[in-house]
Amino acid sequence: MTVAKVIVDVPAKQTNRPFDYAIPERLSRVLMPGMRVIVPFGPRKVQGFVMDIVEESEFPKLREISELMDIEPVLNKELLLLSDWLTEKTLCYKISAFQVMLPPALKAKYEKKVKLKSRSQLEQLSPVLQRHFMNKDIIPWEEVSGGDELSLIQKAIANDLLEVLYEVKERIKKKQVKLIRAAVSKDKLQAYRLEIPSRRIKQLLLLDYFIADGLPLERSKLMSMLGVSSSVIKGLLDKGILAETTKEVYRDPYKDREIIKTMPLELTRDQAQAIQPILSSLKEEKHDVFLLYGVTGSGKTEVYLQSIQRVLELGKEGIVLVPEISLTPQMVNRFKGRFGEQVAVLHSGLSVGEKYDEWRKIQRKEVKVVVGARSAVFAPFENLGIIIIDEEHETSYKQEDNPRYHARDVAIERAKRYNCPVVLGSATPSLETFARAKKGVYQLLTLSKRMNERNLPHVEIVDMREELREGNRSMFSRVLHEKLQDRLDKKEQTVLFLNKRGHSSFVMCRDCGYVLQCPNCDISLTYHRYNQQMKCHYCGYESIVPTTCPECASDHIRYFGTGTQKVEEEIAKIFPQARVIRMDVDTTSRKGAHEKLLTEFQEGHADILLGTQMIAKGLDFPNITLVGVLSADTMLHLPDFRSSEKTFQLLTQVSGRAGRHELAGEVVIQTYTPEHYSIELAGDQDYDQFYQREMMIRKIHKYPPFFYISLITVSHEELMKVVSVTEKITRYLTSRLSKEAIVLGPVASPIPRLNNKYRYQCLIKYKREPNLTDALKAVLDHHQQDIHQSGLQIAIDKNPYILM
Repeated sequence: MTVAKVIVDVPAKQTNRPFDYAIPERLSRVLMPGMRVIVPFGPRKVQGFVMDIVEESEFPKLREISELMDIEPVLNKELLLLSDWLTEKTLCYKISAFQVMLPPALKAKYEKKVKLKSRSQLEQLSPVLQRHFMNKDIIPWEEVSGGDELSLIQKAIANDLLEVLYEVKERIKKKQVKLIRAAVSKDKLQAYRLEIPSRRIKQLLLLDYFIADGLPLERSKLMSMLGVSSSVIKGLLDKGILAETTKEVYRDPYKDREIIKTMPLELTRDQAQAIQPILSSLKEEKHDVFLLYGVTGSGKTEVYLQSIQRVLELGKEGIVLVPEISLTPQMVNRFKGRFGEQVAVLHSGLSVGEKYDEWRKIQRKEVKVVVGARSAVFAPFENLGIIIIDEEHETSYKQEDNPRYHARDVAIERAKRYNCPVVLGSATPSLETFARAKKGVYQLLTLSKRMNERNLPHVEIVDMREELREGNRSMFSRVLHEKLQDRLDKKEQTVLFLNKRGHSSFVMCRDCGYVLQCPNCDISLTYHRYNQQMKCHYCGYESIVPTTCPECASDHIRYFGTGTQKVEEEIAKIFPQARVIRMDVDTTSRKGAHEKLLTEFQEGHADILLGTQMIAKGLDFPNITLVGVLSADTMLHLPDFRSSEKTFQLLTQVSGRAGRHELAGEVVIQTYTPEHYSIELAGDQDYDQFYQREMMIRKIHKYPPFFYISLITVSHEELMKVVSVTEKITRYLTSRLSKEAIVLGPVASPIPRLNNKYRYQCLIKYKREPNLTDALKAVLDHHQQDIHQSGLQIAIDKNPYILM
């Protein structure tokens, strides 16, 4: 008897190990590690992943695998091994590691049904249940899970009259199209045509198509091309003259887009120097990590493209990660333009079905390159030649829920297994990466000039406190106002960047100072103008905008702060002739909206592109000559040790959108803290100077890259429970770790309550702590029962990017 070691789809400590199942004879030749199976687990059936196949089990009696879900493994050997590393690194369950590697379509959907055990027992059911089972033996659970019927069902199950079935369903179907073809020879078609009366024009048209062309065609295309109805086709199908077959097709999100083929460009001296070490690493099949540090507009993308070109010549595959928000059509076009059909694209803008089809192209080895956001790092390639991470400093490469992995760490781990290089690219690398490059852990490759020797844009920093003192209450400084007017006169384009979303940050009473708060979270509600609503961006709570203050009944309740919608109104007042495209969460929520707006702007249908974070990166339009930053300080005041770094990176990236082609560019940064070093140095685009300043501060305060940090967040509906559990954890860790480790806490989280749960945290700073992982596992194990029974939550992040 052969035995399968299966990880079941039940995320809990007790099930976080392989279970043994007997392999039935019918599956013994086809079952392979990495396949999904359906297995009985307790009273129900669940999805499982086959880890290994062995000859025998230590258990005498085994249950059998019920059925196979795959024809070929969905996880290859390397990804199965990678799951061990991922569970250890992020302290997640094995099943969570598998789920994150697969497209959402492959996550199982469980359907609960109730079955009548035998028709002869129908009479023994209560009259209420008899009605449900009158004509069928199996009914959906939802049909009988209402109030009164539940107790009747429990009784019937106890009396062995009914049973509950759990069916495991695929989330997605493969897309099939119907093809129509001729079922007889051309001679027979012609003979039949002569028998048809001339008034049956549509039938004649249909026959003429198959006599002349004869190629099978999709039913829908045939109907629209010839203008025939489905009944005409059905008539010929019934007579056996035409036949219908189905064919599986891919959903292609890019089929309607014209992609222009491009050729490799001549490299500049800087680029040629930078690409050389990457090419030699490829030639020698050596694992290296390179930091490609190049100013905005220095041509990093061309270095990526030519490195991939070499990888493909060597018969290998490449993964390119780009931040979700800069997965603009521009980026996709660059890769598809160079490598055509060999590229698959994975990102959150695709439907579940489209993601599944792109993933299957990779799995079937029909493509060689994947361009995608964070999760594309798990693309099921088996012969990787390179992994490239563009804008490596982006925080979206870190997953904030379980498993809390960083795509950069996964990329380096996978590349080690394939002996291939990893290229990290950025104009403003994260401090950790740059420090590693300075120490020689990574190899530093520098592009110090823009492609066409263009100068970096001239940056002017405006102190908004001065503007206020001199009586300018507008959100535009006088300098920015003048420059905007000048660009409108010259028919050049402007990008206006606002460091937040929503219309106004909050609603406040001017008489008593009351701020409208979310009832479930300790955070103020955000005002959204387009549907006149107050929204909580954490739990989704919504309410109407009050006309009077709920505290003191004053009607002096006003909106504070500036949002994109408010800026758009202001522009309409000051520059009525300006055409504005607004890009924020509200205008880009519909599928394809992001792309449509950018195309409109590129084609010159607007003068000003106004937006939040999503316009800061990757845009490359020749006519942009002015970039205005309306609020540089928003991120500076967040309770996060990386806030200066994030501010510097964002301002440098936004500034880099201007003057990338023939026309020179200018940047205006408006701020209330012009003396802050991150704003001053972003104005000079001086990363090296910023790096020195920030590293001093990080060293003094014992933060990365000098120390590692881990964050433990405890949440529960009862405040006292949260405090006592966090205190216990802090005491336990202090006793288990070395004297060098610093354990801070317990302390309330910066957002102390979310979704009606109180949150406390404890932060550990350390250099080398061999016992840390074991100690953290012990914390989770100790509170296991509490987690399952009382709804306590303990989140451990070994490399947190958000401390809120």
